[in-house]
Amino acid sequence: MLPLYVTSGEPAGIGPDICLDLADRVDGRPVVVLADINMLRDRAKILNKTVHLVEYQGQKQGLAEGQLYVEHVPLNHDVVLGELDPQNSAYVIEQLRRTAYYAMEGLSVGVATGPVQKSVINDAGIHFSGHTEYYQEFAGVARVVMMLATKTLRVALVTTHLPLREVADAITKQRLHQIIDILIHDLKTKFKIDHPRILVCGLNPHAGEGGYLGHEEIETINPVLETYRAQGVHLSLSMPADTLFTPDNLKDADADAVLAMYHDQGLPVLKSQGFGEAINITLGLPFIRTSVDHGTALHLAGTRLAKSSSLHVAVDLALDLARSN
Repeated sequence: MLPLYVTSGEPAGIGPDICLDLADRVDGRPVVVLADINMLRDRAKILNKTVHLVEYQGQKQGLAEGQLYVEHVPLNHDVVLGELDPQNSAYVIEQLRRTAYYAMEGLSVGVATGPVQKSVINDAGIHFSGHTEYYQEFAGVARVVMMLATKTLRVALVTTHLPLREVADAITKQRLHQIIDILIHDLKTKFKIDHPRILVCGLNPHAGEGGYLGHEEIETINPVLETYRAQGVHLSLSMPADTLFTPDNLKDADADAVLAMYHDQGLPVLKSQGFGEAINITLGLPFIRTSVDHGTALHLAGTRLAKSSSLHVAVDLALDLARSN
């Protein structure tokens, strides 16, 4: 039984807090948190939480309730709750490096990631634009797809962490083909949906209003979508995003996923439906990667107010995907 690794992420935030809540689970497969074990012990005391931390040394079974596997990753500097410290940025990156290496070497089924703070990693002189891009580069794949999901909605993105003024130029026919190919492939192989139905957002208001509000739909997006539709793929033409997400549209189309053109086009809708219960899945990687849908919440670290529901859902989905693949 290969393990599922969980990164605790930014140590000054709520990542360690919610990872400690994984001790409330009973899983057949080992679920292993990467963190400084002494920091986790200290955090458990602050949270008044009784957790028996077990150093992971290749055990093949899960643990009883109240126990938690930990792979020790030493901190570079003492943690002050709620205060970012660039000296610990290398510690955060080491968690990602190990999980990527284990997954690529077939030593795990994949990873569920806790929240990190991009700004402090970059402040430390480490170029970092996000988990998704890090794992993509490590795996050496040309393109990955960020998809967030709740129990009732999946939203994949054509572009991710780009300034808004760069989005239109980034949406090319080649990129659209790559994104759609990955989305269809992983919906079929990882989620076992034989004939996925996908709704596609236009880039511009009203999907360009026939060219009066932009030409990207006419010149780039719809010509690509037509190639898939001609092959019998259940893919809409570009739709106005402000009406695509209405319950009637989603229900009538029986949509398995929505493809949004940029980050803040699709994700606010999804998170408004299920913030704290949504998760992030990276499609196109040769391993499973899920993540929480929230940030580090520095102000909640050590307060016992942080909710671990998204992390539990991320672990549940990763384990489900591991069983079915």
